Amino acid sequence: MIRSDQKNRVLSVRHLFVQTVASLYILLFLYAATSKLADFGTFQLQMRKSPFITAYAAVLAWLVPMVEIGIAVLLIFPKTILPGLFASFGLMTLFSLYIFGILHFSQEIPCNCGGIISAMSWDQHLAFNCVFLLLAIIAIVLKSDPVKITDLKKSS
Repeated sequence: MIRSDQKNRVLSVRHLFVQTVASLYILLFLYAATSKLADFGTFQLQMRKSPFITAYAAVLAWLVPMVEIGIAVLLIFPKTILPGLFASFGLMTLFSLYIFGILHFSQEIPCNCGGIISAMSWDQHLAFNCVFLLLAIIAIVLKSDPVKITDLKKSS
């Protein structure tokens, strides 16, 4: 039979992982949003020059940082962390698909300007996003699938 302390340890590790992933996303989204808003003119200009989204640049320039801040807020509170993780996964998927599209279907690759992340190449940025996508998937599974003590193998 599984001991209570083993159950608590499993739950504690799962909780710590989920909280760590949520914290990483909070830092990432708040950093990204504040970088965009701090130099909004440049960000808006970059959006207008970006392939695939030029027609929507004016709206997206405001929408993207606001959504990033909104998701960060969701990730702060225990009752909204799971929807926040799903939203993080969704937004990071959109960002990743956009980068993939730029790399494979655009004749012109735009400047990756702004913030610390700008030091990465587009390929590195895509890999970075994929790591965050994987973290979100694991955190979602751990958060949404409670430990079933009866399913755990008996300890020796």
